[in-house]
Amino acid sequence: MAELASEIGQLLIKRRLTLGAVESATGGLIAHLVTGVAGSSEYFRGSVTAYHNDIKTSVVGVSKAALEKYGAVSSQVAEEMARGGRKLLGVDICISDTGIAGPGGATADKPAGLFYLGLAYGDKAYNRRHIFTGSRLENQAAAANASLDWLREYLKSLS
Repeated sequence: MAELASEIGQLLIKRRLTLGAVESATGGLIAHLVTGVAGSSEYFRGSVTAYHNDIKTSVVGVSKAALEKYGAVSSQVAEEMARGGRKLLGVDICISDTGIAGPGGATADKPAGLFYLGLAYGDKAYNRRHIFTGSRLENQAAAANASLDWLREYLKSLS
């Protein structure tokens, strides 16, 4: 994952973009991976670990209505986290995650390993759904890797 984070850094520098992250179920792992690259302060502005719903609403700006209607682990909340983080951190692009790392916390509709990733750039926000099948730590690592992989893919697609 170090090579992936390094490549993302190079892409951000090349495009003169800044990055932020709002993490829930990964607990800061994405920020840890990004800041493991020497010189990452040139493009990475910071992160918020919004693990509790109160932090998602009061700090990041996720609407209580979205949490009540869709639940914390949802595509809508992932997008709102990314949008809110972009504004809060004053960055060009923000990635987010929300999920059920496991082994507990699952429901009939939302299994352990379910994650929604968010990405906000400009006035647009996107989401991706993943289901990972490892242990808690494996699921967190897989979600962080999937988020960074998506970010790399998105950055490469920018002209």
